[in-house]
Amino acid sequence: MSELLALLAPVAPLVPAVILVVVSWLVARLARRLLVGGRSGATAKGSFQLQIVYLVVAIVSAVLLLLLLPLDPTLRGQLLSLFGIVLSAAIALSSTTFVGNAMAGIMLKAVRNFRSGDFIRVGDDFGRVTLRGLLSTEIQTEDRDLVTLPNLHLVTNPVKVVRASGTLLTAEVSLGYDVAHARVEQALEAAAASIGLRDPFVLVMSLGDFSVSYRVGGLLEEVSHLLTARSRLRQAMLDHLHGDGIEIVSPSFMNQRALDPDRPVIAPHVEPSSEDAAAPAEPRVEDVAFDKAEEAATLAQLEAALQRTREAIADLADDATGSEESRKERQQVLTRRLAQIETAIARKRDEVESGE
Repeated sequence: MSELLALLAPVAPLVPAVILVVVSWLVARLARRLLVGGRSGATAKGSFQLQIVYLVVAIVSAVLLLLLLPLDPTLRGQLLSLFGIVLSAAIALSSTTFVGNAMAGIMLKAVRNFRSGDFIRVGDDFGRVTLRGLLSTEIQTEDRDLVTLPNLHLVTNPVKVVRASGTLLTAEVSLGYDVAHARVEQALEAAAASIGLRDPFVLVMSLGDFSVSYRVGGLLEEVSHLLTARSRLRQAMLDHLHGDGIEIVSPSFMNQRALDPDRPVIAPHVEPSSEDAAAPAEPRVEDVAFDKAEEAATLAQLEAALQRTREAIADLADDATGSEESRKERQQVLTRRLAQIETAIARKRDEVESGE
């Protein structure tokens, strides 16, 4: 018996380390059985949790193994320090993106430039927001696919948001120089109005070598039907232009015809009718496109007027010239003006918030 103990004496210090390895293996097997259930096809959630358990077990086992192995105290300390440095560096490098996405998520929550259900475009990604998380934002694309965008990507890149109150829906088409622009504008405005766009407009975008480029658009109030409205607008343009006998030469159509050299290629002049002359002026595109910017500018002007009025009241209190009655009357006028401006600012802020 003494001889057996003498033989086992050199390996006795390794027994705790062996026991630790066996226990770690049993814990990993138990975790797999509890999370996956022993099946070959693990769920995504169970697989992720199992990987976390494996990682924690591996780190704890490595630290305990270094403590249980029969090593020189100086060497053990150096190995523990090296392990701690490697682990800290790994956590620091991986946490940079993690913390950045978390801070970006908090910033997006504070700014509130878009919400769930809004259409957004970030670079080449376009879709409707389905989920806003702390680390990422999920959108559903036109193909019904789900795309997860890191919040840091949304903060460091321009985000185009389609406002829930409406967006300008536009389309372009190129037509020949032999068609009067007034006739084109009438057909295109009718096409935009036929699909329910509000305040339709037509802009001449460019005068090309072979054609004139027009842009037609209008305010689409029901943005949830954005994709369908885009298709319907182009269908209506085809129907109204072809119905009016206007050829579409977009995008680069060259039509060669034998023409009289003495006949200029100029569309016939159309005199405006008396009804058109008496019609009220149409709304400008800027009135629709930059309405929020205009509201913000008006609010800034009101706030500046509020500040000037407060300064005038403060200056009047320090002014000793004039009679007491005139100063009191002037102060009453400024006080009434101050109240009116504050009321106007509160009303304008309510309008801006309700329009978002």
